[in-house]
Amino acid sequence: MKAKSVGFDDAKMWVELSDGRTLRIPLAWFPRRLHATGTQRQACRISGRGLHWDALDEDISVAGLLAGRGDQTHKLPAAAE
Repeated sequence: MKAKSVGFDDAKMWVELSDGRTLRIPLAWFPRRLHATGTQRQACRISGRGLHWDALDEDISVAGLLAGRGDQTHKLPAAAE
């Protein structure tokens, strides 16, 4: 599965996939995207594996989006027992 195009509104990232589906992903899942400027958001490079923003040092895989995974660089603290 590959991404064909990427777009943004104020709260979501839209990813059109090669099979015709379109994913709507909350920008809150990706804080760097949420706080980026419009120009920074649009500077996306699409590859066979996913989406890449070189200037913001961020890579998002299509597989991760389909699995419902957001930013994995900030782990939540373990629950207290």
